[in-house]
Amino acid sequence: MDFYTTAFELIDMRSFSNLWFWITLAYAWSAASHYVIGVPYDVVARAVKYGGQVEQDLKDLVRVNANRFIYIADNAGNWLVGFAFFALTAMAMLGFYYGMEFSQALFMIFAPMSLVFGLSVRCARRIDHTSLADIRQKLRRQRLAIQVIGMISILVTSMWGMFHNLSVGVLGG
Repeated sequence: MDFYTTAFELIDMRSFSNLWFWITLAYAWSAASHYVIGVPYDVVARAVKYGGQVEQDLKDLVRVNANRFIYIADNAGNWLVGFAFFALTAMAMLGFYYGMEFSQALFMIFAPMSLVFGLSVRCARRIDHTSLADIRQKLRRQRLAIQVIGMISILVTSMWGMFHNLSVGVLGG
């Protein structure tokens, strides 16, 4: 066996029957719900519990990350939206019209993540950097929204993956 045959047997391009796809999907949603607008959510809990320097660190993290999201949205927002919709449309067309399973899998990950990014920009614009109560409330709501989107996305992805695996069959027919 040559290297390419071995590599492509190890890295199976059939996504929905591949364990690595499901690990990637679980990690993507776990990271998205833990890092709310780039701020680790455990810092919020520690700031509420301990206060003091941890609270100031949280306010600084929120200020820096919110300003970063706002800067990106203001300066490159139109280009990002255009490129994102182009990429999502290409993945959807390749996946669902032409039947490429890898594009379907990418679409199932990136379509809801683009919604999460939009909600993160909205949260960054609305957050008050000075009030711990406002920071905690906004980040908690944002995290809940991300988790709901993630649960729906994982449900839809798993249902589509099961349908796809059952329709393809064991022998590939």
